[in-house]
Amino acid sequence: MTDMAEKNPLELSPPNSSISRQNDIPEGNMSLIGHLEELRKRIIRSLIAICIGSGICYYFIEDIMHYLTLPAGKLYYMQPMEAFFTYLKVAIFAGFLLALPIVLYEIWCFVLPALTIRERKVLLLVVPSSVILFFGGLLFSFFLVLPAAIKFFIGFGTDNLMPLFSVGRYFDFIISFVLPFGVVFELPLIVVILAKIGFINSKFLLKKWRIVIFLAF
Repeated sequence: MTDMAEKNPLELSPPNSSISRQNDIPEGNMSLIGHLEELRKRIIRSLIAICIGSGICYYFIEDIMHYLTLPAGKLYYMQPMEAFFTYLKVAIFAGFLLALPIVLYEIWCFVLPALTIRERKVLLLVVPSSVILFFGGLLFSFFLVLPAAIKFFIGFGTDNLMPLFSVGRYFDFIISFVLPFGVVFELPLIVVILAKIGFINSKFLLKKWRIVIFLAF
């Protein structure tokens, strides 16, 4: 009896308990100053990536503008600097999309030490899937939905009401039209996450299918 009492209590615990505890413990500790320094480094790297991407996109701005203006045809600019600033906006926006994988990688590296091994495995699937769905929504909107929308709006023109698109307003319209599709295409991933958390299930979706379809549209 005394020999059993003198045994190390860790030896009496189940062998899998230590493994499960290790899976729930984040690796590494860092002070507040260290976190701020790490955040500053990640932000600087992300901004450099966006600047490089914007510079590359500005170099090919004529080709980019050619594809952007295909649905509407010929555009005009009403102010002397409108075309120049629109080119800058297009280059910055396209550069951000080009550098988005690097920006997400920097965010991933910043939050990685605070995550458990189980959370890392989940995010390793969620983050790439969200990026693919987001770009899929952008491409779907630009190549399929946007041309139909432009054709629909041009159809309101008459002999006394001619469509005259400004390049600045046209680009703002594209951004406000395309970006929501990238967000909406995240809906399947959001549904899967909510199902994993336990907020919804298949019975709930079948019961509320009309509401689900309405919200999806």
